[in-house]
Amino acid sequence: MDRAQIVHQNFIERVQAGTLPAGAVPAGPLAAAEAAGIFRAQVLSRALDLTSRAMQKAGEGFYTIGSSGHEGMAAVARALRPADMAFLHYRDAAFQIARADQVPGQRIAWDMLLSFACSSEDPTSGGRHKVLGSKALMIPPQTSTIASHLPKAVGAAYSIGAAKRHQPEHQVLPEDAIVMCSFGDASANHSTAQGAINTAGWTSVQAVPLPLLFVCEDNGIGISTKTPKGWIEASMAHRPGIKYFKADGLDIYSAFQVAQEAAEYVRIRKKPAFLHLRTVRLYGHAGADVPTTYLAKTEVEADEANDPLLHSVRLLDEAGVLTPADALKIYQDTCARVERIRAEAVTRPHLKTAADVAASLIPPRRACAPTNGPSAETRAEAFGSDLRAMEEPQPMSRLINWALTDLMLEHREIVMMGEDVGRKGGVYGVSQKLQQRFGPDRVIDTLLDEQSILGLAIGMGHNGFLPVPEIQFLAYLHNAEDQLRGEAATLPFFSNGQFANPMVLRIAGLGYQKGFGGHFHNDNSLAVLRDIPGLVIACPSDGAEAAMMMREAVRLAREEQRVVVFVEPIALYPMRDLHEAKDGGWMRTYPSPDRRIGLGEAGVHGDGSDLAIVTYGNGRYLSTQAQAELAAQGVQARIVDLRWLAPLPEAALLEAVEGCKHVLIVDECRITGSQSEALMALFAEQSDIPTARIAASDCFIATGPAYGATLPSKDSIVAAALTLAGGKK
Repeated sequence: MDRAQIVHQNFIERVQAGTLPAGAVPAGPLAAAEAAGIFRAQVLSRALDLTSRAMQKAGEGFYTIGSSGHEGMAAVARALRPADMAFLHYRDAAFQIARADQVPGQRIAWDMLLSFACSSEDPTSGGRHKVLGSKALMIPPQTSTIASHLPKAVGAAYSIGAAKRHQPEHQVLPEDAIVMCSFGDASANHSTAQGAINTAGWTSVQAVPLPLLFVCEDNGIGISTKTPKGWIEASMAHRPGIKYFKADGLDIYSAFQVAQEAAEYVRIRKKPAFLHLRTVRLYGHAGADVPTTYLAKTEVEADEANDPLLHSVRLLDEAGVLTPADALKIYQDTCARVERIRAEAVTRPHLKTAADVAASLIPPRRACAPTNGPSAETRAEAFGSDLRAMEEPQPMSRLINWALTDLMLEHREIVMMGEDVGRKGGVYGVSQKLQQRFGPDRVIDTLLDEQSILGLAIGMGHNGFLPVPEIQFLAYLHNAEDQLRGEAATLPFFSNGQFANPMVLRIAGLGYQKGFGGHFHNDNSLAVLRDIPGLVIACPSDGAEAAMMMREAVRLAREEQRVVVFVEPIALYPMRDLHEAKDGGWMRTYPSPDRRIGLGEAGVHGDGSDLAIVTYGNGRYLSTQAQAELAAQGVQARIVDLRWLAPLPEAALLEAVEGCKHVLIVDECRITGSQSEALMALFAEQSDIPTARIAASDCFIATGPAYGATLPSKDSIVAAALTLAGGKK
């Protein structure tokens, strides 16, 4: 008999025999009807755990990590309001069930069994994952990545106060809402959790409103690794700016009372709190896990003796709410009801095709109020003397700044955030004057933690804002890339399009900085971004195109709820000249605010037919230099600028190279994992044009004079073009 069946039999036998675990007497504000409702939620959670394991054995279910031992979270749910957004630990089925009791019209057992069966009718994920979550219950679905949801919980909590000052069109959370995020004691050690908790305290001590409740469910173990006794309290009880609460999750009366006190503290004070909730883990970590292989049998049995359902039976009996016989009948009736529902749920349809699975990768469009843009007077007040400068050619950094200004004037829900974006004006001056123009509420100087920056953006996106976070350098993204892959880009997928967190992530990236930075400040690999399904990646190559592509990026995020990464080539920020000093050949005038470059539009520069040079970013700049030299040697080339690196603008590229005798791909990223691999495949599979490529070496970039040694250059482009297409000798 496996441990789940042992726990099941123990419950029945001990309730029948009256051998219930000892504990505190029931006390506190929990009313009889609410107490009974909490117990019913606990029992349903347990019955679903048992059924999920049976379904897996029968080939009807596919993922069995359960909530047994953590049923005290039902009391936490009842201490909160249904409008309080909840980011849940994967063991919190009891929380979701208890919240469903607070919202009319829910069929929670049916919905959760559809999820267990991976049915396409599952209202949460559409059959893509066994995952907690519900739009009606204000529970965005979570993956099982530990602690990855904490940074966005911080962001969502911050958004509540921000929405009072600048109400977004698509606001979701009420002004008096709080945000709750729950996690296990093992997850508390993860750098993501530590960063989020630190950010919450850092924000709180500055008197910034942050109505956030952390709930740590402490069962003393993470898979097979024990948490040192007393570790959570010792490490969390005295965090600056965060009030600590402690409760026994085995006692629904204690859990409800303390959770209610913590929630009221957060709601009234607008400050974060940490609720440390004692739990036990039953059955082991997941379905295939056998706890007695790494724990002494006596330890496993000690936890089983502390089954929270047994504690609830005793407490409800002592409070005069339910007799043990009544409680046992509820348990047995619930198990039977779940089995009846299971029999129907497993017959419901599943996803069948790749198109079915991918249908929710791209979130649905949302209706947005039309806008005519800012008035001339508003623009004049914001831009000041910059309006006159718009008549003259300018470098890329300045044109991006102006585009952001116009967009923030037009859309009040746009909020920028990042290290140094405000007071300092950005590392390269791209965000200069923006904080002066729009205030620190909309141009936020964050602490130096990329996970927290992206979490702030994702969370604010949950509440109707349009975040424009900045990561200072591309290499710094690796500190936080899971916030894109595991949270932002996957949310529409796991929620069947019900939730989205639109944003435009600005990253200063790529190489060619002279004498500065090395491999941290010159990073020429975009592979980690290209690998994320559903992500849009933009990479402009001159200032005018940067402005027009930024407008499209904001439109994609605002209207289509997309996650867009806007990679800005650092070396081109200040670029003025093209062929010789002071020729001003790479500066551009600011395009009219109504002009934009649509997703999938490639750029074509020149009409030569001997050679098409397909490139992007710095590659376009270098290829433009090479274009003139090639013409002098008898090779007439056109330059095709990708602009959009994902999704790759395949149709536009194939059209752009029509009539050319040869194609040369110039890719400043490393040869392995670069865009050039996909481009070579595209032209090989869908074109007969002879194609070659040059790309950067599979090597990091050096600081100092050798900064460009591993990268394509004008000379290497010319040499490769002549080898491919010929020319004068």
